[in-house]
Amino acid sequence: MKISRDDATTWATWFQALGDPSRILILHLLATEGRPMAVGEVTDTLGLAQSTVSHHLAKLAAVRFVLVESVGNSNRYRVNAPCLQCFPSAAEMVMGGRVPARFVKATCTT
Repeated sequence: MKISRDDATTWATWFQALGDPSRILILHLLATEGRPMAVGEVTDTLGLAQSTVSHHLAKLAAVRFVLVESVGNSNRYRVNAPCLQCFPSAAEMVMGGRVPARFVKATCTT
């Protein structure tokens, strides 16, 4: 199966979003906590600066790997599990594999 230019562009942004160790740590934290978390909680747990965490969360939200929920005057961030489940399928397709039946690209489009 051929990959379209649109799919290649989308997937490139996904790979870029995971190209920083701090973003991997943030995603792992959010996934293992299994609940929405505030920037301060992520900062305290990972020992990163608040501006760093905010920057990385914005990058992850831009590709919809995390979702943002407004709660009062602050935001809570949670993993967008259906979106992240598409990532291995995209990597498989880049390598010439088939599209799994569960692959739903629309889940992660911005």
